[in-house]
Amino acid sequence: MKETIVLSASFPVAPERLYKAWLSSKEHTSFTGDKAIVTKILNKKFSAGNGYISGKNLILEPYNRIVQSWRATDFPDKHPDSFIELTFTPNKTGTKLTLKHSGIPEGMGKDYKKGWKDFYLEPMKEYFTK
Repeated sequence: MKETIVLSASFPVAPERLYKAWLSSKEHTSFTGDKAIVTKILNKKFSAGNGYISGKNLILEPYNRIVQSWRATDFPDKHPDSFIELTFTPNKTGTKLTLKHSGIPEGMGKDYKKGWKDFYLEPMKEYFTK
């Protein structure tokens, strides 16, 4: 059975700023600390985490939502790609980012939840509050 996790965090920047940073190789690399080659082009492939993550942009709704196929190198060989959906919601202090990661291989959800917090949300909070 596949797993789904949902996380959210608020950042002191506008949705436009956060959306553009996610799709910028330079900024994605800067806020995670790991090499990322990302794109703002629909149906184009990306990689992040020094090659640990790969996927493709499936839906790009500027400043509102990003949906990507997502695969890590530790996925079982025959397991299909998972999906992430990012939504950018304006709030009083900037933007609430909600991340839904679905289609995670069974038994790996807890590790991915920790990974999203440790390698994305916490470093992004630090990056966007500088």
